Amino acid sequence: MALDQAAVEPRAEPLPPHSVEAEEAVLGSVLVDRDAIGQVASFLRPEDFYRERNGSVYRAMLALYDHREPVDYLTVVDELERADKYEAVGGLAYLSSLLSVVPTSVHVEHYARIVERTAIMRRLIQAAGKIAQLGYQDSQDVDTVLERAEQLLLAVAQRRVTRDFQSLAEVLQEYLEQLEQVRHGERLKYGVPTGFIDLDKITGGLQRSDLIILAARPSLGKTSLALNVAANAALDARAKVAIFSLEMSKAQLAARLLSMQSGVDSTRLRTAHLSEVETRKLSHALGVLSEAPIYVDDTPSISIMELRSKARRLHLDLKLGLDLVVVDYLQLASSGNRDNRVQEISEISRSLKALARELHVPVLALSQLSRAVESRTPHIPMLSDLRESGCLTGDTPVYLPDAGTCRPMASLVGQQGFRVLALNTQTWQLEPRQVLKAFATGRKPVYRLMTRLGRSVRATANHRFLAAVGWRRLDELLDAAQASQQRAGGCSAGACPPPPGGAPPGWRATRGRGTSPRATA
Repeated sequence: MALDQAAVEPRAEPLPPHSVEAEEAVLGSVLVDRDAIGQVASFLRPEDFYRERNGSVYRAMLALYDHREPVDYLTVVDELERADKYEAVGGLAYLSSLLSVVPTSVHVEHYARIVERTAIMRRLIQAAGKIAQLGYQDSQDVDTVLERAEQLLLAVAQRRVTRDFQSLAEVLQEYLEQLEQVRHGERLKYGVPTGFIDLDKITGGLQRSDLIILAARPSLGKTSLALNVAANAALDARAKVAIFSLEMSKAQLAARLLSMQSGVDSTRLRTAHLSEVETRKLSHALGVLSEAPIYVDDTPSISIMELRSKARRLHLDLKLGLDLVVVDYLQLASSGNRDNRVQEISEISRSLKALARELHVPVLALSQLSRAVESRTPHIPMLSDLRESGCLTGDTPVYLPDAGTCRPMASLVGQQGFRVLALNTQTWQLEPRQVLKAFATGRKPVYRLMTRLGRSVRATANHRFLAAVGWRRLDELLDAAQASQQRAGGCSAGACPPPPGGAPPGWRATRGRGTSPRATA
């Protein structure tokens, strides 16, 4: 009978890891020695205490310490009364008992480390429970579940506690502490220097938790500038830098870094025709760069989820974590949203900003500007130039010179590396050029443009055509003709070959050679 009862009785759940004795020893040490709080305030938080009343007493001690007031029995009692916590913690009886827990404060840091360790173990148990719940949710995408699980573990590893609100007084106090640390030379904690003195004077370095967009037209030196920033930060400030190169291989990045550091021309570096002096320069640069804490990943077309996952793992593997993340470049990443390219770019940008906040590092993302900047005088970029350029409809035929046939643009979505004809404005000849990527941008209002030969093409209002007055947006041509006919249609496949000699791709214009396009009703 006793066996049967034992079989049905529920098993008692074990208590979470904690040490009430260590908690009381910390509080007693601070009450015995007012200077002991300074040894533990930097890493021990009120949330680390298992007993709520112990956490309330420690919070009162921290408040006194932050206001530069002495921490002793009387001041702690006064602070608890002002916070209306005096009776809740046990009043005079409990606070008096803490004074007799330890005879001295010599081992206060050891006691505090015990409290911190047990708190981390409790958070790990909580994270494991949440991960288990995620595993039972079959409806969610597996990559989303894995990313959420990594975030939970990263939060435990970084010993973060989720808080809904924080008083302005606490925020201001933290900011003043940051200023004090920067004043004493700990600038890397809050801003990563770029090595460009004038820029650093204005920005204070690349600020942590910021997403910085470095944008320009192709072949203007975005990658070179980003590599200079990364190298300066790593070599001069010993910042740990992660570079995600979606466009160039690791070998190409290494060659560029060696050329920058040694001063040897990159062409001579590629051909290996080096003089004795250049060889010595290269050898010295190799030794310097080998010591730089720079980490490179050259996975092509990496998904933003995989990028964030790799950044988190590297952040955890490195002592004190990463200091800077560089992404080259934004438009080559993917998010899994293949229906709408504009929404995909927005999702990638939001994810990179979330990564910057999560890892508390600046994220420097390179981006290409649209061709709109080339039509203005002077060529000063605007925020609108960061948007995706115009596009043609999916039924637009595209001539493939290698195959000798035309294919609808929609059938090329998701492909890359194929060639189309592009107009070289230097020679005014159509030449084969490689397409970097063909993608869909969803459904948008489109316009029909007709040439004098009767040929027509449908495109969005911001798509550019080569007219007699130069490259112009379609809506500008419509305004000039004072006639337009807006039609709703599927706009897809913004396939953009790199322009030869800086000229925009000729195949985007109408297929009537030597004609001036005009808009008709």
